[in-house]
Amino acid sequence: MSDSRRVSTVLGLLFGLAGMGSAAGAIAVPVVAEDFGISNGTATWTISLYVLMLAVTTAVYGRVSALVGTRLPLLFGVGLMAVGALLAAAAPTFTVLLLARMLQGAGAAAVPTLGVTIVNGRYSGDVRSVALGRVTAVAAALMSIGPLVGGLLEHALGWRAVMAMPVLGLLLVPPLWHALTRHRDGVGLDVLGAALVALSAGGVVLMVQSPSTGVSVLAIGAFLTLLGVPATAAWVRRRPDGFLPISVVRNGVLVRSAVSAASVPAAWFALLVAAPAVLVAEGWEPWQVGMLLLPSGVVALFVPRLVGPVIGRIGPYRAMAVSALGATCSSVAMAVGAWYVVPALIAVAASFLTVAFGVGQPSLVAAVADSTEPKVQGVALGIATLVFLAGGSVGSAVVGGLGSLWGVEHALLVVAVLPLLGVLALLPDLGRARTADAEVLVGADAD
Repeated sequence: MSDSRRVSTVLGLLFGLAGMGSAAGAIAVPVVAEDFGISNGTATWTISLYVLMLAVTTAVYGRVSALVGTRLPLLFGVGLMAVGALLAAAAPTFTVLLLARMLQGAGAAAVPTLGVTIVNGRYSGDVRSVALGRVTAVAAALMSIGPLVGGLLEHALGWRAVMAMPVLGLLLVPPLWHALTRHRDGVGLDVLGAALVALSAGGVVLMVQSPSTGVSVLAIGAFLTLLGVPATAAWVRRRPDGFLPISVVRNGVLVRSAVSAASVPAAWFALLVAAPAVLVAEGWEPWQVGMLLLPSGVVALFVPRLVGPVIGRIGPYRAMAVSALGATCSSVAMAVGAWYVVPALIAVAASFLTVAFGVGQPSLVAAVADSTEPKVQGVALGIATLVFLAGGSVGSAVVGGLGSLWGVEHALLVVAVLPLLGVLALLPDLGRARTADAEVLVGADAD
């Protein structure tokens, strides 16, 4: 228990520090825009590309850890995150900053994937459950103060200090060293499959955010999407056990669950970008925006304790539907708060959205466990996490792209529609859940 407490606490700190790359970085977006003489929409690329790389490379680390164990990929990931952070802090141009943020996101992706792998491989039973809960709670606590810490750092030392924060992750590797493995099981790594997925996802994000950057970016995004999607489909058929296993892709329940759950981080990251954009334009300092969002961080501390009982009572699909509806309501409230500049409403929307986010991800994990065979659950979870995090990239891109064209409040209304589409995608599974409940009740009556 003492070992699990120490390992899970350090993993939670590392996980939270990786998450602060987006939470704290979003606070600095308006200042970055001013420093480089660009629009807020263009500066939002620092968040969209970070989250996109985080999403795409998450599944890659899972495959690599199956090949070489957790030690080498975690060391590589944290090192890459630190290099990206230092390069971002010293970036002389916005282009260099974007490249640095992509490196940073690609490195940070090692943490959530390998953190779960380390806990699952080292502990079992109740010890494992408690350890996973502690990882989530510690990470939530650290990420919750990300906007405030980022705002205070920006106020004291400038936005470059905010970008440099993830370097601290290097200090957390030595305490984990004894828990890392070098096991090899001969599983292959489908590099081309991963590259095609990244190509397709990147094209979608480029198209969504193109209103803030022009027709050329739209054309590039459309080209990448039109090239990447058919090529990915063809590669999946040719290599059915590759990066996107065909058994996972054809699992309708899994695909619907991942798409539905992805709408929640879309709303969350949209809010992270929208709140500072609206309030800094009204004369707020970034640290003041962080203070306003702090109550949502306090809420995040308690959500992990409630999620398990909720999912156990109503099931993962209904929990995802509730999470999606909560994200829609929060996005609408945020849009109203942005339109009339009502800080209290923005803070309330952030708190409710934190609850929705905290329910959505564990519900997706439970849905994956329910809908896949044990032998492919690891791969399925990696793909589901990829889709889940990619939703965050789309959300920030919508605010960054459409916000500069229609206004942030209208972009938030577009984001509010995404969770509703997610609920529609879940309707077949919600119907099946109701049927299962009815069968249980009939059986109980018969007894």
